[in-house]
Amino acid sequence: MNPDVNRLTQPLIRVDGQLQPAGWDAALDLVAQRFAELKARYGPDAFGCYSCSKTTNELNFLAQKFTRAVMGTNNVDSCNRT
Repeated sequence: MNPDVNRLTQPLIRVDGQLQPAGWDAALDLVAQRFAELKARYGPDAFGCYSCSKTTNELNFLAQKFTRAVMGTNNVDSCNRT
């Protein structure tokens, strides 16, 4: 069995309870809109980032930078100490 058979090849967004294929721009715009709505409703501390020790230091840095600068929270942790 080919492991790639069940792999997603494009973003899906939920429309009226059903997943529908969407373009990357539309999907990313929807995510950004929902993040902004949730941040406005619950505040920045409703978000957090948990990064992986198997990724590079540069990617972990980018994850924490995004969480702090864009989302506005210091809720950042990783599994690096395990």
